[in-house]
Amino acid sequence: VQLQASGGGLVQAGGSLRLSCAASGFTFDDYHIGRFRQAPGKEREGISCFSRLIDITFTADSVKGRLTASVDTAKNTIYLQMNNLRPEDTAVYYCAVVGAGEFGLDPIKRCRAPMYDYWGQGTLVTVSS
Repeated sequence: VQLQASGGGLVQAGGSLRLSCAASGFTFDDYHIGRFRQAPGKEREGISCFSRLIDITFTADSVKGRLTASVDTAKNTIYLQMNNLRPEDTAVYYCAVVGAGEFGLDPIKRCRAPMYDYWGQGTLVTVSS
């Protein structure tokens, strides 16, 4: 299982970015998907957790209304579209997965980093004011 993250960068406040996470060695259908971020000096925060085949999602209040997560099955890639970015969105962003049967639906409902097994390398997003 490998995840390759890309798409970070420097953007002005109010701008948009799309982060990608390409998978190899597995398909997303068998896994719950988590998107996390970690700002300097802060704990890793779950911002979006979902499964492609289950109609349950978690979106953090801090990004609600500004973030859309999606899956392109043909490319085996997940995307995180972020709009109206704010300086407080500055962080390293991660994608992660956990086997769908490992913890039931808790990884989606609780969206906590310790519940996820496989991680991409992280990509830095910097939002300037």
